[in-house]
Amino acid sequence: MSDVPDERTWAFKTADSSLHTGSEHAVDPEDLVMASGRDCTPENIEKARKALEEHGPAAVEKYLP
Repeated sequence: MSDVPDERTWAFKTADSSLHTGSEHAVDPEDLVMASGRDCTPENIEKARKALEEHGPAAVEKYLP
């Protein structure tokens, strides 16, 4: 088995280093949008910002148990 990933094995996965759950730093709106599987558009980032204001870091637990 090859150690080099090809697009069949990784094209649709997000790099673990791109997601943050709050254990090493605070969750930001972009983290919440990426955890939800949505694109980081200005509208989605604004919705995530409002969710973080309302629910705090627990907002990400909706997507990442």
